[in-house]
Amino acid sequence: MTDTATTVTEDGPGKPARPERAGKREVWLFYWAFSIFYTALSVGICLLGRATPPPRPDVDALQATAWFDQHQWGIQVGFVFLLVIAGGAAISNGMIGYFMMRMSSGRTLAYAYIASMGVGAIPGFQLLLVCWLTATFRPDREPRILYLLYDLGMLSYNGSLGCFTAAYTVMALAILYDKNRIFPKWFAYVTIWQIVTEIMATQMWLYNSGAFAWNGVITLYIAVVVFGVWIICFLALFRIAARRETAQTPALYEPEGAR
Repeated sequence: MTDTATTVTEDGPGKPARPERAGKREVWLFYWAFSIFYTALSVGICLLGRATPPPRPDVDALQATAWFDQHQWGIQVGFVFLLVIAGGAAISNGMIGYFMMRMSSGRTLAYAYIASMGVGAIPGFQLLLVCWLTATFRPDREPRILYLLYDLGMLSYNGSLGCFTAAYTVMALAILYDKNRIFPKWFAYVTIWQIVTEIMATQMWLYNSGAFAWNGVITLYIAVVVFGVWIICFLALFRIAARRETAQTPALYEPEGAR
């Protein structure tokens, strides 16, 4: 990687040394790509697509059809936009994997994290977009079919728990076993709370109203608060870790001739 580490350069005789900015350009580039992607994701999912906070689960086919009709333009604009930028998820997962590979806990956990999040993106993100876009671009379908797309999209988006539970588990383990102090140990415990919310959300498959429904206090709002805390902490720690990258930081992969 090209680096912009904290080295000292001379501007000329008699002039003071000028320190360069810490961190590698590629790492900073992907840091900002990560931040922009999650901001765009929030706009597409929350403000335009209306998936978070979610619509009511205790509706009938006609009510679900009416809801799609009411929010047709927002879903179409927001979710088509998200389909275009969906590759940003790979950048986000890759950057987390990059720092996990810097940990002494080994690369296996990093690969497991990337694989789990990659698989989870299909039921936990893409399927919602496809279901709701189909419903809004094909409003002439029978109400029971639109109702199926309504339910399938939300249950897949909020209820695809296994892949994300696995990803957060391996991330927490990697941080706890890491001796390089890439991320502080307390962040592993914040990540464990992500696992707890994923487990609590399993109940949304059984309830269509109340605290355990997909719009319930326990399965949704507690999870949103925990995820908000997690992502804020992660972005701050990501920034700190990026600043620690120096000219002496070894590359993850060496050229064949250097081995």
